[in-house]
Amino acid sequence: MRTFVDPEKCLGCGVCEGIAPDVFVLGADGIAAVQLDPVPEQYWEDTRQAAADCPEEAITIEE
Repeated sequence: MRTFVDPEKCLGCGVCEGIAPDVFVLGADGIAAVQLDPVPEQYWEDTRQAAADCPEEAITIEE
């Protein structure tokens, strides 16, 4: 699985980092970034949850 954050949509609310802190991190610019590429299988469920809960719909997943 690969996941991406659209920096044009991300407002830096931190929901993704709260759900999947091993996968997402807020950068110094306040925009979320993906730390693991590809995402290890052990984090797939949390990554999917973070994408579903993102209020800006800034996260996409490529299976």
